Amino acid sequence: MANSARNQPGVERPEIQEIQEPDTNPMDNVMDVYEKNKKTLSTVLTVIVVAVAGYIGYQKFYKGPGEEKASAAMAMPQLYFQADSMNLALNGDGKNAGFKKIESKYSGTAAGNLAHYYAGICCLKTGDFKGAIKSLNDFDGKGTLLAYQAWGALGVAYMESGDKAKAIEFLKKATANKEDGLITPLYLYQLALCYEANGQANDAKDIFKRIRDEYPRSIHARDMDKELAKLGMLD
Repeated sequence: MANSARNQPGVERPEIQEIQEPDTNPMDNVMDVYEKNKKTLSTVLTVIVVAVAGYIGYQKFYKGPGEEKASAAMAMPQLYFQADSMNLALNGDGKNAGFKKIESKYSGTAAGNLAHYYAGICCLKTGDFKGAIKSLNDFDGKGTLLAYQAWGALGVAYMESGDKAKAIEFLKKATANKEDGLITPLYLYQLALCYEANGQANDAKDIFKRIRDEYPRSIHARDMDKELAKLGMLD
């Protein structure tokens, strides 16, 4: 998996259409934008987990004796994950265990810990938000960059579950690494949408400005003036 970092596919941002009907519920507008951008988020999650989890997983988590069986068990579900076969990655193929079984069978091992992360992403991408929340909360990032991604995914899972307060809490944690030009602006955008959905327009405005000014090369930066204009706060 470590080599996959050199073969990351491009990520296309879906177009965001402006709502023109004056009687449309503003909350519906926010959620419509959120739904459209889930495709971008889903694609980026896969790209990032393959690249970063591969490197961090093997370099940080799999070192040390006693991990051989657990590490070997991870190989096939990781291949399924890279192929975007989330159900097989999560539940196995009848011969090889999936992340769901590995996270319990090898609980307490480094591979079992990483399986929590993979299982959480699989659940998130297949719409099992309760399962995603459980697995991602069980994951210990041990101070690595993967922790930020787990927090971001948790934020999205809570948002999908309707818990905006928890979503905001974890998305704020996910965006604490200001040096990251990919993960941070991605989850900043999700955070801004959460603020909008929660009726916190001023907070959303601040986040949109931060994306525009601090991450001008990010996939969302080009649309920040549009987002600010929608809020009537462009400056």
